[in-house]
Amino acid sequence: MDILFSFMLYNRIGMSQYFEIHAENPQARLIHQAVRIIQEGGVIAYPTDSGYALGCHIGDKAAMERIYRIRQLDRTHNFTLVCRDLSEIATYAKVDNAGYRFMKTLTPGPYTFILPATREVPKRLQNTKRKTIGIRVPDSRIVADLLDELGEPIMSSSLIMPGETLPMSVAWDIRETLEHELALVIDGGFCGVDATSVIDLTGDQPVLIRQGRQDDHHLEEILG
Repeated sequence: MDILFSFMLYNRIGMSQYFEIHAENPQARLIHQAVRIIQEGGVIAYPTDSGYALGCHIGDKAAMERIYRIRQLDRTHNFTLVCRDLSEIATYAKVDNAGYRFMKTLTPGPYTFILPATREVPKRLQNTKRKTIGIRVPDSRIVADLLDELGEPIMSSSLIMPGETLPMSVAWDIRETLEHELALVIDGGFCGVDATSVIDLTGDQPVLIRQGRQDDHHLEEILG
């Protein structure tokens, strides 16, 4: 089915598409179609190295509002920019040498770093009180291929439903729950049930805001 026709079909009948993409060898055709959906304003659910996430185009206000509605978020929520690697962060976040070295030891991986936002980040993506933004570099081939094709970060939020503490982890359940809210669900298989560890790097020392995997000894060693 032509990608533009299928996306128009989603808009008309309000049902998400469903792509099964191989976690280790993603199909280029499906990656291309998924990116077109993002570029056309769709909100997608996609697998990361730490549960599934919601994603959309970085500049799309309507798509961001849909994520707010799905997750019932307040306006202090930190959206995350999912990046290909750390070379992209200087455009969107302010980080000193110590902070950069700290991030380098943990990326790619299931971590979200809170940093002061630069002027390149639209104000609606920032924490309204602190002017911060989340930065993430997942260890996921599907995500890496999406970002390579898109050529810029994905605006993202963990797919944690209201009243829950862990992200959704089964793609088919996501489709059944959110098929009228999403343009696309990417099934990349099981990708864990832990949320990311969230680390605040806005001060002099890293501060752990949320613990992800409880057995993350590497993070414990770094934080002391």
